[in-house]
Amino acid sequence: MLLRLMRDYLRPYRGPLTVLVLLQLVGTIASLYLPSLNGRIIDQGVAKGDTGYILSAGGWMLAVSLIQIAATVAATYLGARAAAGMGRDLRAGVFARVGDFSAQEVSRFGAPTLISRNTNDVTQVQTVVFMGAAMMVSAPIMMVGGIVMALREDAGLSWLVAVAVPLLALSVALVIRKMIPNFRLMQESVDWVNRVLREQITGIRVVRAFVREDHERARFAEANTQYTGTALAVGKLMALVFPIVMVIFNASTVAVLWFGAHRVDNGQMQIGELTAFMSYLMQILMSVMMATFMSMMIPRATVSAGRIAEVLDTDSTVVPPTNPVAIPVGGTSVELRGVEFAYPGADVPVLQGVSITAEPGQTTAIIGSTGSGKSTLLSVIPRLYDVTGGAVLLGGVDIRDATLEDVWSRIGLVPQKPYLFTGTVASNLRYGDANATDEELWEALRIAQAQDFVQAMPDGLESAIAQGGTNVSGGQRQRLAIARALVAKPDVYLFDDSFSALDLSTDARLRAALKPVTRHTTVIVVAQRVSTIIDADQIVVLEDGAVVGTGTHDALLETCPTYVEIVESQRSAEEAAA
Repeated sequence: MLLRLMRDYLRPYRGPLTVLVLLQLVGTIASLYLPSLNGRIIDQGVAKGDTGYILSAGGWMLAVSLIQIAATVAATYLGARAAAGMGRDLRAGVFARVGDFSAQEVSRFGAPTLISRNTNDVTQVQTVVFMGAAMMVSAPIMMVGGIVMALREDAGLSWLVAVAVPLLALSVALVIRKMIPNFRLMQESVDWVNRVLREQITGIRVVRAFVREDHERARFAEANTQYTGTALAVGKLMALVFPIVMVIFNASTVAVLWFGAHRVDNGQMQIGELTAFMSYLMQILMSVMMATFMSMMIPRATVSAGRIAEVLDTDSTVVPPTNPVAIPVGGTSVELRGVEFAYPGADVPVLQGVSITAEPGQTTAIIGSTGSGKSTLLSVIPRLYDVTGGAVLLGGVDIRDATLEDVWSRIGLVPQKPYLFTGTVASNLRYGDANATDEELWEALRIAQAQDFVQAMPDGLESAIAQGGTNVSGGQRQRLAIARALVAKPDVYLFDDSFSALDLSTDARLRAALKPVTRHTTVIVVAQRVSTIIDADQIVVLEDGAVVGTGTHDALLETCPTYVEIVESQRSAEEAAA
């Protein structure tokens, strides 16, 4: 998976990467040439007292060093640019893919793991790409070139290379092999910590209300302890690598000096050649160490790449049509024909045989007990989920035959849990229409009964809204979400229990203000309170995912026992409260 991601996302950077390889080649050749020059200075300059040769060779050595530095700096810069660009493109790719997911895929993965895959996992892959560009390109060149240059200096000590290099590679490889299983555990532990922390931050009021702080601390401690334990296991193995490397480095140095001294004493090689050979052996071992260091990072990056690829390879269950049909312009009706929907793995469908027609200029209300499928029904209309049976028609066109943008542009959805984004009141309202004027925003706020509290804010429309709208009350958040839908001026309004946080007086004023605005549009309201939908043109009663009654309030009181039970239960509750 790692190679596939690198192949796909580094393709736009082939030019800079080609230059990088050439620069690494130049820098490595220069680095390999320096020990040879140093050896000549010792043998032909220092040993013979030839100051002119020392200065001449030293100047040449300085020039080669400057070339090496310039090539290395340029190569590192290009590698950093390519890695950062790949990371940017990969994050954008994951973000775009998640944006195409239906609610089903988002629920299957979960928000915490999607966040960590698009941040932590992408960072792991980006780091390996950068380190690979900085190290792995030069390491094989350095190793092969070092071996050739070492043999050129003295073939008699070549057996030291044949012993030290495989010994170093084998020792580090054995350690890395034990590290690989821990990397997947580490990434899963990151997900777990993110999930627990996200739940605790989001549900902090519930935690405090039920005095569950100690329980939540224990949950976080468990997740944190597992992550810490896995990180420590990996850290201990990584810590083992460097002593092994240093032992082999130092042992190789001692061996070169020991056996090389005998060859110098026997006249088989000169001191400069011995110095150069030792430098080449160190370069060879350094290249092996760089390769093994990269090998320690590659397993974790491979795990991360697999997790990223899992997101990128997951297709949305909501598939756009190959030959889209345009939804007619004008009054847009909504029709559900024998709709059935079952969540993946569920034994019983949530909706079964649901047939409803909602016409423009009418308000269709949906009511039922908890778990009857009201919110699910509303979710299949904008195609957040695809029905598993039957069809949903918008303006007479099956929504599966229209583009998603065409469907969404006709619908203004106010979800059961309204969400506001970080920004201002105006920026949140303009999610409905980016070109809406301030006058249009104020009009939407007036209809949604939000004008008064927005005017009371310090900066009016430019007043700050925190993430999720946490700096406004639940009722204010709900009214702002309704205003956002009004700004869009859609053909179809879907209100998913959107008036539950409002008091009866505000609810009544809002519904009265909505009537003139929605007289030519289709309005579908999911509600818990009968008082909210009592004046609806059509009320649909759901029970266990099936339609058990359709009609006006008065008609249902005579024909639908389920509706009568709902009305009486709410009337009893009101009387008890009184």
